[in-house]
Amino acid sequence: MATLHTVNKSPFERNALESCLRLAKAGSSVLLFEDGVIGAMRDTRFSEKITQAMGDFSFYVLGPDIKARGLNDDKIIDGIQVVDYNGFVDLTTEHDTVQSWL
Repeated sequence: MATLHTVNKSPFERNALESCLRLAKAGSSVLLFEDGVIGAMRDTRFSEKITQAMGDFSFYVLGPDIKARGLNDDKIIDGIQVVDYNGFVDLTTEHDTVQSWL
């Protein structure tokens, strides 16, 4: 059963991203959106955790939320796929379940 895990809180505010990475099963996907997109940025204290987790999970980030926060696509960790709103919908339909981390 494939699960899409969604994280919408900044890893600097809450531990939702860390909890997700610790508890999600290998083979799952993780979508970062709203303030969660900050977790997709290179050169933060969370970058290495994300990079290591890429062996177990597929990572996605919502492009419009990156732009809405004044961030640049070129600062995203290599290997994280940028999706638009249609891509977000596609991800939800491609997975059996969606788990939101608050």
